[in-house]
Amino acid sequence: MDHVANPPKAPNPPPAAPSLYERRKQIYPKLAHGKFRMVKWVVMALTLGVYYIVPWIRWPRGEGIPDQAVLADFAGEKFYFFFITIWPQEIFYLAGLLIVATFGLFLVTSLLGRVWCGYTCPQTVWTDLYIWVERAFEGDRAARMRLDKAPWSPNKAARKIGKHIVWLIIAFLTGGALILYWHDAPTIARTFFTGQAPLTAYFFAGMLTLTTYFLAGWMREQVCTYMCPWPRIQGALTDEYALNVTYRYDRGEPRGPLRKEQGFEGRGDCIDCKQCVQVCPMGIDIRDGAQLECIHCALCIDACDDIMTRVGRPTGLIAYDTDLAVATRAAGGNPVYKLLRTRTVLYAVLMVAISALILVGLAKEPTFEINVLKDRSPPFVQLANGDVRNGYTLKLVNKATMARDTMVSISGLPGAEFEIIGLSKPDGTQEMELPLEQYGVDRFRLLVTAPGASLPHRSSLDITVLDPMTGESHTSSAAFMTAGAK
Repeated sequence: MDHVANPPKAPNPPPAAPSLYERRKQIYPKLAHGKFRMVKWVVMALTLGVYYIVPWIRWPRGEGIPDQAVLADFAGEKFYFFFITIWPQEIFYLAGLLIVATFGLFLVTSLLGRVWCGYTCPQTVWTDLYIWVERAFEGDRAARMRLDKAPWSPNKAARKIGKHIVWLIIAFLTGGALILYWHDAPTIARTFFTGQAPLTAYFFAGMLTLTTYFLAGWMREQVCTYMCPWPRIQGALTDEYALNVTYRYDRGEPRGPLRKEQGFEGRGDCIDCKQCVQVCPMGIDIRDGAQLECIHCALCIDACDDIMTRVGRPTGLIAYDTDLAVATRAAGGNPVYKLLRTRTVLYAVLMVAISALILVGLAKEPTFEINVLKDRSPPFVQLANGDVRNGYTLKLVNKATMARDTMVSISGLPGAEFEIIGLSKPDGTQEMELPLEQYGVDRFRLLVTAPGASLPHRSSLDITVLDPMTGESHTSSAAFMTAGAK
């Protein structure tokens, strides 16, 4: 009897390499009801209202000057903020405001954790708005989950298409509102749809439309978890006394489902209903402790308080608290809360100090400025009679909303005479009238002539501009060059 040899077995394939990336899991946050949800509605309405409405507020400043209350006028090289005007040379005011805002964010974080992320971050505000639209078209959590699992039908298509159309409209309004801060709002709104707006307006409106649609509609919690650096930075700004949205395990554990006619003896208050997970827009379980993904929106507090009220237990199982306080209570001690700490006091003092410097600077801000630029080539001109002439560009900034007549004079250079090209100076006078246009920058050509034989190679003169009506004057020094011995 012939025997057929068994064929050799094929080697087992090598194990697949573990994936470094996980496919996004769709999150279906449930609508929460409570005080924190109400605060989020109010904050969302206020922040969106400010963003969309502020560019349309008018603020009279005078003839020929933009009357938009808040405007970044790059063409006119000025920033307008109600009664404050920031000129290019005053950009340090904007830097100061950004520093104050940064320390304010540090202070809030050291007190209340990532409360900025949960309430006022633009990503959170627009995502909240997009979820509200999604809920209006597709229903709450359970209804959305059923709709996504259901096969395609005219009803499902209509709901999905309607949702995305509204999302795109909101995104376009967001991008369109941005360019209103850079141009006169009524003008750009009119010219945008006729193709007469600047190309930059279409570019930035389109860019913000796309980013709003994708970040708030599709990426949502991924932006907060993977794209935003703030969750990593906040670790250096908090300590054991910072109040965070916290699950009080000292009271909640051991957890477990609550059966009918079962009391709470020998167990914790958490009934493991997972309502805190279902309302979380980040899809996390707050009971797992502090997590990178938590944005401190406090919706889990509302959900848990509602359940505690239903089962007859005190609210606050999830609340703003510290891990140190929870651990202290679990050990039988009394927790200590410290709002006034070294870091919080330091942040507050820095905010007040920088704000005071900005206010003092704005209060003492001059109504005009003078700047003198000396000609480099040639540094001087030797005249036939032996005198030496130097040329300068006199730059005057008039910050007043009306034209003004000023007087210019020079000093510090014996025997010197001056003239301004295009303007006449009365004979025998040492000063002359200099008209300034309203709210702008005027440049004049200044020529100074002095006897060169009696002067060293390099001298100095002072150029003074005086407003006789207000008494305000400013002086700028400039070098005067001759062929004298060095």
